[in-house]
Amino acid sequence: KYSVSLIIPKTDTKTIEATKAAIEEAKEAGKASKFGGKVPATLKTPLRDGDVDGPDDEAYADSMFINANSTSAPEIVDKSVNPILSRDEFYSGCYGRASIVFYPYNAEGSKGIACGLQNIQKLEDGERLSGGSSAAEDFGSSDNAGGLV
Repeated sequence: KYSVSLIIPKTDTKTIEATKAAIEEAKEAGKASKFGGKVPATLKTPLRDGDVDGPDDEAYADSMFINANSTSAPEIVDKSVNPILSRDEFYSGCYGRASIVFYPYNAEGSKGIACGLQNIQKLEDGERLSGGSSAAEDFGSSDNAGGLV
């Protein structure tokens, strides 16, 4: 399974409104196909408020976020749409865009709108949110002497 947390600053009202509109379209599509003719009052939706659902993580402060998932690997490309093949080049904290799709679900009594991940475009580097480092940063070149760990 592949997933990404898409963080949208609350100041980006254009993206937030477009996201809300796409979620509403998925609700309407789900009325007949998943929800028995009407949208449930307690429907789960993927757009969440970082100040409410992630108050202890400053990466989500003053932001909305969506967790998008896929069972197949998304294509990851750079600004020029060249494939990014190295895991070190795309990490938690990069700035980018994602192609996503919203769809209704009704599984085991849980009804909602989910977000499917399709592809990702990296626009620029950012501060690593994981707080970790890359293997290259940890170990350097292969010229370094190694030992048992």
